[in-house]
Amino acid sequence: MGSEVGYLVLEDGTILKGKPFGARTVRYGEVVFTTAMVGYPESLTDPSYRGQILVETNPLMGNYGVPSKNLTENGLPQHYESDSIKVEGFIVSRLMRPNHWSSVMTLDEWLRGEGVPGLQGIDTRALVKKIREKGVMRGAIITDGSNPEDVLDNVQKINYETTNFVELVSPKEPIIHEPDRVLYTVVMVDMGVKYGILRELLKRGVKVVRIPWNWDVIEAYYDYNADGVFFSNGPGNPVLLKSVAKSAKKVIEEEIPTMGVCLGEQILALADGAEIYKLKYGHRGINKPVKDLESGKAFVTTQNHGYAIIPETLNEFSVWMINLDDNTVEGIKHENLPIIATQYHPEASPGPWDSTWVFDEFVKLLGGKDDA
Repeated sequence: MGSEVGYLVLEDGTILKGKPFGARTVRYGEVVFTTAMVGYPESLTDPSYRGQILVETNPLMGNYGVPSKNLTENGLPQHYESDSIKVEGFIVSRLMRPNHWSSVMTLDEWLRGEGVPGLQGIDTRALVKKIREKGVMRGAIITDGSNPEDVLDNVQKINYETTNFVELVSPKEPIIHEPDRVLYTVVMVDMGVKYGILRELLKRGVKVVRIPWNWDVIEAYYDYNADGVFFSNGPGNPVLLKSVAKSAKKVIEEEIPTMGVCLGEQILALADGAEIYKLKYGHRGINKPVKDLESGKAFVTTQNHGYAIIPETLNEFSVWMINLDDNTVEGIKHENLPIIATQYHPEASPGPWDSTWVFDEFVKLLGGKDDA
């Protein structure tokens, strides 16, 4: 067992050798990295990582194990962002034995149980430097003894840009989450929502009706007698979701109170006629500085996205927030309607709670409908 060898194969022919953990298989994906030091249960279950092999920059992983799903809030597990691991594979420098009161299994056991491969013993610093210089790369993680030379052709054939990963993580039928005391009802276009977003809405008395990504959102809005609409986060290329952008345009035309997060923000921007471009290596981590241009305040945010809005192409929306590292768009607001969106994740999970107030702003917009 100790002599097992696994590989990470990159599209440029680079082959990195490591030690397997988790499932013994071959999986393909876009190789990306996160700078988060903690929160791997949340990251691994984040649906926005579907189709991607995740590299951790923090060298020690697994040291607090895997928490119990029985630790819940409003019926949702506190430390998970979906019901299963969503990454294609997990790359770490060193896998640790866990020591924590809430741990129910090791990281190795969890990945193995869910059929997801992992590799440790990789020089993650060198790997991240390569990604930063060349950009995100297609790759394969091999943990079943297969010859890495044999999978290189397959690596070069995969295309993250043209695959609709949203349809793989969106529900097939509506899912309803109801708090003890319902103040408002929101129809959510679920493109791979994180449980953290649901937890934040539920604690504010918002009933959430999650609908499939390709449903008619206006029809659902009236069917459920909703007060607002929410466009969730999710994986993949936003430009592929033209039908969702058309739905968002109808929502804007109906002047419905609306919020978007991450992919949801990009969908609203596309509905506004804006253009999207792919970042070289994306923003993934829990330490990303954002500035609110209205208040002048800066705060630390959690982020997980590979695409961004070209600000000059916005029409009825204006830039609300920017990233202080590279000035990319981190928030937009409609100039006349009750519609807001953020590129970062205001619910964190994992990460700092500096920006959970954005959900309060959304609830105010929902309340504004009553005043109209």
